[in-house]
Amino acid sequence: MINIPSKTEAPLTRDTVLSLNGKRVRGALSSRDISELNRPAPSASPAGPQAGNPAPVQGRPQAGNPTPVQGGPGGRGPAQAPAGHAAPPPQRIFPALVKPVQKGQKIVLGGGAVRKIRACMGWNVSSANCDADVSAFLLSNEKVPGDDWFVFYGQHTSPDRSTVFSPNASPDRESISVDFTKLNPAVDRIVFILTIDEAAERNLNFSMIRDAYIRILDDSSGQELVSFRVDAYYPNVISMTIGEVYLHKGQWKFSAVGNGVGKDLAGLCQLYGVQVE
Repeated sequence: MINIPSKTEAPLTRDTVLSLNGKRVRGALSSRDISELNRPAPSASPAGPQAGNPAPVQGRPQAGNPTPVQGGPGGRGPAQAPAGHAAPPPQRIFPALVKPVQKGQKIVLGGGAVRKIRACMGWNVSSANCDADVSAFLLSNEKVPGDDWFVFYGQHTSPDRSTVFSPNASPDRESISVDFTKLNPAVDRIVFILTIDEAAERNLNFSMIRDAYIRILDDSSGQELVSFRVDAYYPNVISMTIGEVYLHKGQWKFSAVGNGVGKDLAGLCQLYGVQVE
């Protein structure tokens, strides 16, 4: 049985709620200095914009001379958030996919001679509340050999030390390496899954995910063997099997899956035979 730790802070209690008083931006106002709130804002400096000749708004393209916004895919990025709304999360530009395949395609990895791979994954989100993570289930006949035979943010290494989760995998977001020479011979399939943390509790779903992909690299050379980009994002999905590697007639192959489900990480654990506390 395994415990899946939450990535969020624990709820406030009677004792810890007092800690909020230590997070003031400024000290409490007294009867002497509270009157400063009624004072008008200082007038513009003489060096500021003159009447009839307003300065251009920073970051806004001028007529006839558009300025590209940096940050998003292809050089595009989110505009400034309107007042009263949270700013959208920064968008990451990921490496180009060199050997992409379509959903449902299967390919032998490295001609069948590859010894160690690195599954690198990336994605962007449209909501700052949407926190996604990757996990990998090591399967034997569609079930894990034991409760600890999957890796994720709460368990970075498989029992046989063959499979390792890396939370920081620049230029990607997260990666999972697999050394086939160390892998338990009973394991014949490894599924790579992207899940949204606390999706049901916070009303989050895959319509808030974009640019999701997986690319499989030869770990020894760093060369891409195959890649797959997800092209469908549904509001009834909170977890998605992006891809999987499986053993077929003595060769490891990759399958581009891209299938989503309405189960969270705990639900997937139960699906693959992991007992969750």
